[in-house]
Amino acid sequence: MEKKNLDWANLSFSYIKTDKRFVANYKDGAWDGGQLTDDDKVVITECAGVLQYSQSCFEGLKAYTTEDGHVVCFRPDLNGQRMEDSCRRLEMPVFPTERFVDAVVETVRANLAWVPPYGSGATLYIRPYMFGSSAVIGVKPADEYQFRILVTPVGPYFKGGAKPIVIRVSDFDRAAPHGTGHIKAGLNYAMSLHPIMDAHRQGYAENMYLDPATRTKVEETGGANFIFITKDGTLVTPKSGSILPSITRRSLLYVAEHYLGMKVEEREVPLTEVPSFAEVGLCGTAAVISPVGKIVNHDSEICVPSGMEEMGPVLTKLYDTLTGIQMGRIEAPEGWIKRIA
Repeated sequence: MEKKNLDWANLSFSYIKTDKRFVANYKDGAWDGGQLTDDDKVVITECAGVLQYSQSCFEGLKAYTTEDGHVVCFRPDLNGQRMEDSCRRLEMPVFPTERFVDAVVETVRANLAWVPPYGSGATLYIRPYMFGSSAVIGVKPADEYQFRILVTPVGPYFKGGAKPIVIRVSDFDRAAPHGTGHIKAGLNYAMSLHPIMDAHRQGYAENMYLDPATRTKVEETGGANFIFITKDGTLVTPKSGSILPSITRRSLLYVAEHYLGMKVEEREVPLTEVPSFAEVGLCGTAAVISPVGKIVNHDSEICVPSGMEEMGPVLTKLYDTLTGIQMGRIEAPEGWIKRIA
């Protein structure tokens, strides 16, 4: 299929309308069959549950062109499972994982002309989402819902390579104990907008959120999980019931242990331990790994030994291995790659 006439190498990480999107509706206790549509407009009542009580959740994943020319998706079943968890927590009807994966494949196939070519540095970002669409005036779940998938080509999250960033320890809490931090609810991200904009205004790239109960242990940022590398080469990642279970993080843990022979620990990480780590990174779908060079905690600074010039050597190995798997340069574990075309 002939590709769209885009400057693939210079795409930004922003929305471009593509040809098709997937829509399914939940009504009278059941999902319809769903369909592809050209229409990118969503029409709902002014009293829709999503507008009144923020009843919504979403996912984010990517499709890639591999070195041998195939279009693939990375572990979409895990996104589907995580969305099921989000729906249950928000009293929304589950869109089954099998149907979720089929809808992702169908939507990407309908937009193959928008999938960036191999070597361009760009990918096709996939955004499945669901929201309460029927009128709700009392505080209760909606009766009707819409599940949609849009796709858009995006450039690399970091132009010119991933330079280490400076972050701060936030005075805000990202999630409440026993709250919704472990699911991908839209309301979590609405709550993070003021803290991240405040951080940007003060010259920081991100916030480090601490556990909301004691504010002594590292949790995550507004949109990524932390990974730490010890001086003896162990990968450590924080464990908490209010951290979103990142698919990228889970994949990196497997890669570290089974591809690179590293020791891996998922455990509580006290803030006081952070100065002892050799490398610090953030991981997520958008950038895969973002290196951290400095962490500011009010009047004190933690300068990560790997420095402010480039990603540390261990994080670089992890990044190269995982992206090599995604792009088809390295053999993937069974079930990780969903071939679409």
